[in-house]
Amino acid sequence: MTALAAKKGSARSGATALELLSSPLNAQLLRRLEKGPVSLIELRRDAGFPPQSTTRTYLRTLEEVEAIERARAPQSKEPTLYSLTASGHALMAVATTLQRWLAASPQGPIELETPAAKSAIKALVDGWSSSIVRELAAQTLALTELAKSIPKISYPALDHRLTAMRLVELIEPQKKNGRSTPYRPTDWLRCAVAPLSAASEWEREHLPEATPPIGSPDVEAAFLLAVPLMQLPSTLTGTVRLAVEIQRGGSPVFAGVLVCVEKGAITSCTPDLDGEAEAWVSGAPRSWLRHMNLGEENHLELGGDSKIARAVLTGLERTA
Repeated sequence: MTALAAKKGSARSGATALELLSSPLNAQLLRRLEKGPVSLIELRRDAGFPPQSTTRTYLRTLEEVEAIERARAPQSKEPTLYSLTASGHALMAVATTLQRWLAASPQGPIELETPAAKSAIKALVDGWSSSIVRELAAQTLALTELAKSIPKISYPALDHRLTAMRLVELIEPQKKNGRSTPYRPTDWLRCAVAPLSAASEWEREHLPEATPPIGSPDVEAAFLLAVPLMQLPSTLTGTVRLAVEIQRGGSPVFAGVLVCVEKGAITSCTPDLDGEAEAWVSGAPRSWLRHMNLGEENHLELGGDSKIARAVLTGLERTA
């Protein structure tokens, strides 16, 4: 777990799982192992015979995250067979969600296990971990404004990540404001809440000690991305507070958004829990993840106008 632990401080929830799946060879190996236990030589053959040393390196990484395991094969010339663990099968479920998202690329369907998928996933993960996604989901910003909002990352690094996101159409330029070009998320980036939340849930279930916990910025970014995609009844008007209780030390910290709806249209979504609201929904991070991934409402608490609260819950479920 050493390599993963080293990344823990610089990554964000969900990034580790998506980085694993962004590697074409990792994806190929997992896909082959999904069919059943297999030897190293068969794995290499099905992957186009990459060098043995390279294959072993990638397999060690997958063993490190406990997605695969090795066992000696009785009465076989090949002494070792590789197979998926329960964690590995769960990771392949994340891959399925990721593949659905890649298939909706504005540039045309992208297949997992390809260089194009690696570029798109890397741009998403870099934007997510650097907080670019969080900032742009909240408001349209130019590079100079992002640099002020995210001072821990150098201007050239932000420029590089923003360019990568633009090239794969995760963000789109808006009308220039003076000499600067502001950017906003595309609907495709907003739909990335599905693989991001699936990846975060996998990490919490199968790799909790080696990956970052779900934090306030993750929660706010997920809501800010997904809420504008909701389709609500045209008769619905009101304000609902979506809150997540995050344990920090011995005290809970609340994060989330305030969503205003007017005749079924989202008029605002702000990371502010202090405003007046007719309804609210609250729960732990994983309860929200399970709702957005699987439609489960277990352990989510609703209050106030239940009609508004349930309509927003249903709308969020359909964005994933």
